[in-house]
Amino acid sequence: MNANPATPATSSEQTEPSTTEADTNLAAVSEVEAGIRDFVRNDIAYLRRPATGAPSTDAKLEPSTEATVNNVNSLIQRVAGTSLAEIENLVTELESLRDLLHAEGQRVQREISGYAQLSQAAMKSTRMIAENVAQWKRTAENLRND
Repeated sequence: MNANPATPATSSEQTEPSTTEADTNLAAVSEVEAGIRDFVRNDIAYLRRPATGAPSTDAKLEPSTEATVNNVNSLIQRVAGTSLAEIENLVTELESLRDLLHAEGQRVQREISGYAQLSQAAMKSTRMIAENVAQWKRTAENLRND
């Protein structure tokens, strides 16, 4: 922000902080996503490999492994749930704004139509007044000449 409140910020001053902030946010999100990917790869990758000497693939998971899987699933559901809820809120808000803009557009069209009709009525009235004044002027000149 400028130190002088009377001087408006230029467009480059206004965009630089938001660009830096967006870059910082993007870097933080990327870092968190990379951490989640590494965590999932390290903790769950061995579950996908068949155990050597295991007679069947339907064997139950160890309790600690099952807890880890449940924790990861819970984490993913919370992260995805929050994101989905935010997206749904944004979609709802955008739909409301669209409806508001549509209603305002119709109102503005009605106002413009009203102003156009009023303008035409004013033009007709002005023409009639001008014609009447011209007629009175001719009548007054004729009376003077007689």
